[in-house]
Amino acid sequence: MTIYEEAIEFHRKNGGKLDINPKFNITSKHDLSLAYTPGVAGVCEAIAKDPSLAYELTIKKNTVAIVTDGSAVLGLGNIGATASIPVMEGKALLFKEYAGIDAFPICIESQNTAEIVNIVKNITPMFGGINLEDIAAPRCFEIETLLSDIGIPVFHDDQHGTAIVTLAAVLNATKLANKDLTQMKVVINGAGAAGSAIADMLLNMSYTNEPTRSVKEIIICDSKGILHESRSDLSENSAKLRLARRTNRNNVTGQLVDAMVDADIFIGVSVANAVTSEMVTQMKKDPIIFAMANPIPEIMPDEAKAAGAFIVGTGRSDFPNQVNNVLAFPGIFRGAIDAKASQFTHDMKLAAAFAIADSVESPTVDHILPQVLDKQVPYKVAEKVKDCYLKPSVVA
Repeated sequence: MTIYEEAIEFHRKNGGKLDINPKFNITSKHDLSLAYTPGVAGVCEAIAKDPSLAYELTIKKNTVAIVTDGSAVLGLGNIGATASIPVMEGKALLFKEYAGIDAFPICIESQNTAEIVNIVKNITPMFGGINLEDIAAPRCFEIETLLSDIGIPVFHDDQHGTAIVTLAAVLNATKLANKDLTQMKVVINGAGAAGSAIADMLLNMSYTNEPTRSVKEIIICDSKGILHESRSDLSENSAKLRLARRTNRNNVTGQLVDAMVDADIFIGVSVANAVTSEMVTQMKKDPIIFAMANPIPEIMPDEAKAAGAFIVGTGRSDFPNQVNNVLAFPGIFRGAIDAKASQFTHDMKLAAAFAIADSVESPTVDHILPQVLDKQVPYKVAEKVKDCYLKPSVVA
């Protein structure tokens, strides 16, 4: 039986992965009067007078909506809202297991930006945060921007979760390699949601009260080659044109193989087998490789190591240095909800990345990130994120 066949039987046996359990049992009429009528009317009136009491008197203080349109699910692509349910259930399970958060899958049968935005805005009274999930670019950028002022924090995990964990990995890897991150050339293969957010983090690794700290150079590639301002096809893709204008300062042209020459770090959020051994040999001495395509990475770790890579990370659990968003999203939402944050700031994301990196006391080439089963990490992240929001003048 394959893992896929086993998973189907597992889900059939359990009827999914979630249920709802009450916080107390009704054993008397008085209990019923407190939980429902007539007592609940007093609770409703109190919230009507002061809506902030919803955080004290209801589950709002501990809830997240996992919102998807099913347009970019895992590596499966646009499979639709219904087929996305198992992934969103899994995400909800991780929220609960890792941060004690009650998360609800909201799978929307529409891929219209305005309609999705309207639905999310209208369900905000129930939730303390919104996790956007598996929504294709560039629609995901548009939706997140349009939801930035709804009064509760909104986070597109495919972008920011990946970027946070990647930055944490980069911080510890460069420390081990004894390299100055501000003097390094980084190549990112994949110009979608994750690649864009990773570039944004590497271009600003400083808190708002600090001087801007950035890597020296970033070159981003997509399936057509290096992003540069002279590429005529980018005029029809505002997100990629923005990336081209913020990176590749020397307007380098060509393909991935050209970008890799003298690079210090490769970050792959693209497709299997995009990188060859020869490309790795053309990088700087002791290059760092994060090949995060799933299930097959851009280059296999043993092949990258044989070609001279100093540190290799992937998105897989069966290789060292797994770059997995579960290290980020439970903790950053826990911290944001506990702080009653109205939005996620750049500083909060940065604090999460530093907290993840600092969770590894003694990094090694095969251990630059915490283990994904370490359930203490989300609470370390949450503490830093909460403090960062409530005390923005204090650098975490």
